[in-house]
Amino acid sequence: MFELKYLSLVVLVAQNTALVLTMRYSRTTEGPQYLPSTAVTLAEIVKIVVCFAILSYNTGVLTIIQNEIIYKFYELFKVGVPAILYTIQNNLLYVALSHLDAATYQVTYQLKILTTALFSVLMLKKSLSRVQWGSLVILMVAVALVQMPAHGFNQGDALVGFSSMIGLAAILVACLTSGFAGVYTELLLKSDNSIWVKNIQLALVSTFVALFGVFVTDWSAIREKGFFQGYSALVWIVILFQALGGLVVSMVMKYADNILKGFATSISIVLSSVVSYLVLNDFTPTLLFLLGATLVMVSTLLYSKPQAQVPQLILYNQPQPSAPQRYMI
Repeated sequence: MFELKYLSLVVLVAQNTALVLTMRYSRTTEGPQYLPSTAVTLAEIVKIVVCFAILSYNTGVLTIIQNEIIYKFYELFKVGVPAILYTIQNNLLYVALSHLDAATYQVTYQLKILTTALFSVLMLKKSLSRVQWGSLVILMVAVALVQMPAHGFNQGDALVGFSSMIGLAAILVACLTSGFAGVYTELLLKSDNSIWVKNIQLALVSTFVALFGVFVTDWSAIREKGFFQGYSALVWIVILFQALGGLVVSMVMKYADNILKGFATSISIVLSSVVSYLVLNDFTPTLLFLLGATLVMVSTLLYSKPQAQVPQLILYNQPQPSAPQRYMI
């Protein structure tokens, strides 16, 4: 379990880093742009294919469909809430990256760590020590320092300001949906023995939700230029990274927890910034970056270090169970 926990976190860091860099580059390159809603839909379809492929080693595809989808059709209603929220979140992230520079996007999106921690306490009845709460505060400050521009914020014209407001609104809503949906999915996964079955159920519902969004928001554009307008090899890579990311996140929530997932994402921000400087040449590290990067690592160690038996800071007033509970939906 120890190896699976930290192996899943390492894989998640690598996946997050690659996804941020490729997605940002795909939204800023010249030429015809692809429709984000179609990319979100295809990513869900890829998830379904991958999960079926993994499960088919031991069980036939028809048997899976019969036992886990048809006979357990009611299970699809359980995953309906996170499916809708994840679809909204994924679309909003494309919107945010289209209107915000990478630094503003990265630092603002880390608000999802705070929302995840709060929802974990409220929904999973988790208790965090004072050191762990402090590490969350340190992490927030550290990521802000890492992404702070060296020369301050430039005052753009009205159009630029309006575009930034759209991006900020999109990413703030995405942080709320990410926190709630992530904890809700953790609750589902830890009450179920199969990650892959739950992912098939989640991706099936998400596909229908995403397709509904495609026809509501982009039907006129699809009728004019087609579903795959603006697609290139890079876009397919982004879709693949996004699809695999959802599966890696599920592994993290099964073998680790949702807040550690947030820390892994924060570490990937530092790596993304380094690659942006060395490869993309669109980022210049500063003293604030070095200080923030150090604090990110310190906060990660503080949160992960086993805590002594000290009074816990608990945000809910409820008797504590004497034995571990399994949360059933």
